[in-house]
Amino acid sequence: MEHTAWTTPGVYTGPEGVLTDQGGTLFGELTVHTVWEAGEARVEVRYEDGGEWYDLSGSPVACPDPQAGRSVHQSAVEAVRAGGPVGFTPWGIVRAA
Repeated sequence: MEHTAWTTPGVYTGPEGVLTDQGGTLFGELTVHTVWEAGEARVEVRYEDGGEWYDLSGSPVACPDPQAGRSVHQSAVEAVRAGGPVGFTPWGIVRAA
């Protein structure tokens, strides 16, 4: 099965942190990792010093192809930088069921 991935280290959260499904709200320097596979993009974050990956709340999202997956990744990086207590929703993408 084809998949594509993008990773951006050194992303600082906005002042309200970023909401994850498993870890609650995370604050500080994170790595953002997105995997596109089988029509969806899954976005995960973890603290820069390593450890467990946490799904960004709102992930996975329906995503038709790897090019759109790249856009989802960039939207996720920007969402982490902005921070906030709500789930991630990239512009023009619908959350996967």
